[in-house]
Amino acid sequence: MIEAHSLQEHLQGIIPCARLEETRLPECPAIRLLLLNADYPQHSLEPQAVQRVMDNPLYWVFCWASGQVLAQFLLRNPHWVAGKRVLDFGCGSGVVAVAAALAGAAEVVACDIDPLARAAAGVNARLNGVTVQIVADFAAIEGQIDLIIVADVLYDRANFPWLQRFTRRAGRVLIADSRVKDFHHPPYRQIERRSGSTVPDLDESAEFRDVRIYLAE
Repeated sequence: MIEAHSLQEHLQGIIPCARLEETRLPECPAIRLLLLNADYPQHSLEPQAVQRVMDNPLYWVFCWASGQVLAQFLLRNPHWVAGKRVLDFGCGSGVVAVAAALAGAAEVVACDIDPLARAAAGVNARLNGVTVQIVADFAAIEGQIDLIIVADVLYDRANFPWLQRFTRRAGRVLIADSRVKDFHHPPYRQIERRSGSTVPDLDESAEFRDVRIYLAE
């Protein structure tokens, strides 16, 4: 089991001047996550550090706008997950998995191909006093899944085939995204739209703060 200090060592192996900070989410204050320090030198990384980041994407050190909005949605509407078995696909920091557990899910499974993201999701679940099952392989998950929750994985159109895989695996799917503005993938339909922010702040344009939640059932 990778603990917080090991995640810190991995992070500093990629960005030596960076550190992890326990951060309470501004739009979901019930949730705390270990995230990249807010004053990291975003615009002054040396070329070698930039290349290391490109080679080792650090998705898990941010709480992306879509993840924060979907987490907030579940906490405001716990009936979506209460008593259900829920799968968080591409869990990253684990923010949506944590929200589902806090909202009363009977079981939460967090899935990610990145071993550091899986470790971070486990650390963040423990930080929030909830239990989340961590897995690497979507196809290896057994048993019924009542709801699949997904945040910010459509940045790459190569991931679009997952939309239909999700509907074949679970009766309901909730997807939050701020990148795709021409989303038209029946049976998905938009059910929510609100502004969100990434933590720490990436100074993103308004279009990437515009988060929409889609439902398939």
